[in-house]
This record gives sequence, structure tokens and C-alpha cells, in this order.
Amino acid sequence: MESLKELYKIGNGPSSSHTMGPQRAAEQFKNKYPEAVSYKAHLYGSLAATGEGHLTDYIIKKTLEPKEVEILWREDIVKPYHPNGMMLEAIDADGNVMGDWTIYSVGGGTIAEEGMRNAGGNDTYPHSTMEEIIAWCNQNNKNFVDYVKTYDDADIMDYLVTIKDAMKKSVEDGLKATEVIPGKLNLERKAGYFYKQYLAKKQLNTLVYAYALAASEQNASGYVIVTAPTCGSAGVLPGIFFAMKDYEGYTDEQLVEALAVAGIVGVLVKRNGSVSGAEVGCQGEVGVACAMAAAAIAYLKGGSLRQIEYAAEIGLEHHLGMTCDPAYGYVQIPCIERNAMGAQRALDAANYSLLTDGEHQVTFDQIVKIMDETGRDMMDKYRETSKGGIAKLFFTC
Repeated sequence: MESLKELYKIGNGPSSSHTMGPQRAAEQFKNKYPEAVSYKAHLYGSLAATGEGHLTDYIIKKTLEPKEVEILWREDIVKPYHPNGMMLEAIDADGNVMGDWTIYSVGGGTIAEEGMRNAGGNDTYPHSTMEEIIAWCNQNNKNFVDYVKTYDDADIMDYLVTIKDAMKKSVEDGLKATEVIPGKLNLERKAGYFYKQYLAKKQLNTLVYAYALAASEQNASGYVIVTAPTCGSAGVLPGIFFAMKDYEGYTDEQLVEALAVAGIVGVLVKRNGSVSGAEVGCQGEVGVACAMAAAAIAYLKGGSLRQIEYAAEIGLEHHLGMTCDPAYGYVQIPCIERNAMGAQRALDAANYSLLTDGEHQVTFDQIVKIMDETGRDMMDKYRETSKGGIAKLFFTC
């Protein structure tokens, strides 16, 4: 199971799989073939289908500049390993291919070669299921935060402080921004308007909505956010975390610990399922973000190991089957509003679990497997291709 540093990444939106992943791949390829005269990028499957709306071509060209880059769109070719496949080619002065690299953007900004979960990442944790982690905690009289401190990098808590600060900035900047979100939808920002309504009525759910919208609108506009677990779900954790801090008085130190707890949930899903909308739909993005946030809230409220695990299970279970069907391929409709709903549902899931003794029949590990199976059973048009669902409402002749 990988480090939380591979889960939480600071970068520009709007898409971790279609923007951050390809950028990372292009950087590595450029470093391997710096003497190339030009490059070609073959985009397959979902990367091609929604790449324009997700700025995939823009970020690849930007990363490989000043060299000339040819983008080849092949949405008709879906690689068996993962729908987000791409092949990069380095071209010499005679027009010959110096080298090529087939790589996959598997969600959350992570890239992988075929047969590998993560290109450049190693297992940090010795356990790979929630049940194993809970058993370790019980045997050693530790909690989830202790587990992270024991096995992750020595500076992991300092890293999570940086993540917390970046999340906070995405909320603060989003509340102040007023420009229309880029793209043909001409979508107006709502975060600032919601925040004004919070100031008038001081209701927690209104604050959750405002903060989640703020971070999500920043992501949709291509500004800096944190993958949690993806760009498309980047508003869920900031939305509920900073609402809880400002409304209920939790400290920055407590939020950092909550990020550690949420992180365990996220890396478990990346290990045993998927956080890629192109692979399993939005249940792997907002659904997983909701599970992460629910576990974190249950921890903040003093939940037991079992109550925290139950909160995560509830958060994911009730997003099963959620489609990824972005209008025009933008991370805007339904994505932004869905983040606000996911943040509120995380609070509901945590509160529900805390009303129980934590015992339940469907475990988190089981629901991750079911989510993965459900996602792979979905038709392609519901997995980040913008060919069905809500995206269909915006088809033009």
C-alpha cells in the first residue's frame, strides 16, 4: 500500500487523470529524451474522449514545450489495461522514432505501466486491507493516526500540514473568485453567494456547501487544488473539514490528523479498487472522497476504530453505481455540485455510524470490492467518455 504522499498531491485542475497524470508522464518522457526534435502523443479511450475538455492536449504541449508536439486522438482504441492509455513518441531530426512509452493515467494523478499499480511508487505500508490495519491497531493499542506515523515517511505529518494549507487556500481563493468558469457552459460560480447566505443564517450545511463549491470551482477553473483522491472530488474534504473547523472549533492539528485517517481510506481504495472515473465511474471519485471524509469526521468526533471503518463503508456504499458523465468533458456539470453533496453526505455517514456500536455486516473491504466490480460492469458511456447520462443532455448536432 502506497504512501499518503501518492494520494494527496498538490497541482492544477481540472482533472487528476486527464491533466496531472499526463503532465507527470510527459515530464518523465521529456527527461528521458531531451534531445528529441519533436514529440507525438497518442491518446486512447477516455483520455481522447474527454481530453479536450480536461485540457489534456494543452498540458502535454505545455510540458513538452518549446518542442513541437503532435496530438493524435484515438478514442476508438481502448487499451485493455486501463481506459486512460497514452503512447508518447520522441522524434529525431530525420523524423525517426527514437523511443516510445506506453503509460496509463490510473486516477488521482498516478501513472502506471501495464502490470504495475504505480510507476515510481513503492509499498510503504505492510498491510493491504482495513481489517489488517484494525487488527494491528488493536494488537498495539494504537489508532489510525498512530498507524500512519509508524509506517509512512518520517515527515508525513509535516507533509499533511502542507496539504491542509493547500486545501485551505483553495477554499479561500474560491470564495473570493467571481469570474465565470472557463468553457462553453459559461457556468457562474456559486461559492461566494452560498457563503453570504451562511453569514446570514449560520447553518452548518450551508457552510459545507459553500466551502466544497469554492474548492471545486477552483479545480474546474484550472487553479491549484489537492487530489483527494482526485481533482474531480477535490472539494469534498476541504468542504467538510474547514466547515467543521470554523463551525465547531476543531484545530489545525486535529485536521491534519483527520487527513491521515482519511488517507488510509483513500490508499486502501487505490490498492484494492480504483479512484479513476474512466474505470469505475464517479463512485470511485466523489464516492471515495465521501468515504474518506466520513472516516475523518468520525475520528474527529471520537469514534472507535469500528465506527470510523463503518463511516467509511457507509460513505462508499451509498454512492455505488454513480456515473461519471461530465457535460462536454468539463469537470463542471455535474461534478461541482456533486462535491457539495458528497461533503454533506460524509457528515451524515459519520453521524449515523456514531449512533451505533460500530458493528455491521458489510465491511469496508467488501464494499471496495463491490464498488470495483460495479464500476467495471458499467457501460463505457457512463465512465468518463461524455457519451451518456447527463452529458447526453448537452449533445449538439
